[in-house]
Amino acid sequence: MTINASDAFDKLLAIEEIKQLFAARLRCMDNKEWDRYAGFHTDDVVSDSWASPDAAPQTDASKIGKQVTGSQALAAAIRSTLDGAVTVTSVHHGHTPEITLTSPTTATGIWAMEDKLWWTNTATGTTEHLHGYGHYHEEYRLEDGRWLISYRNLTRLRVDSTPGFHDR
Repeated sequence: MTINASDAFDKLLAIEEIKQLFAARLRCMDNKEWDRYAGFHTDDVVSDSWASPDAAPQTDASKIGKQVTGSQALAAAIRSTLDGAVTVTSVHHGHTPEITLTSPTTATGIWAMEDKLWWTNTATGTTEHLHGYGHYHEEYRLEDGRWLISYRNLTRLRVDSTPGFHDR
């Protein structure tokens, strides 16, 4: 089998750019850089992150089990989850990416993930937490020379949390 070195380089470069995109999104989310968060996504991004039980603490029951569509709506939803009435400190890790280029301008990715969330329960003054394990299933699109996230779904394999995690 003959591999065209130019094609191989372009594919590896695209995969590396997607890895950098994913890492930057997680870092900005944990650092609460809300002015940058929407920019990691296409304008029409769809997120099924809240479809998974225990995906994130919610103060708005209308979001549980719902899709969020649009980069600005997603940024607002993430912000309200992590930086709303109760501030949540978060650490998100993505590991062992499986990235497949599906065309010159589209790709899919599956990332093993682990996240930890901590906040103070305002009623009791105690620290609450969630430690989750699972996978991000994502789709990416190349727009104006930049890879962006166009779809995301979070699935959980295990969640360890304090009692009343969603009652903050």
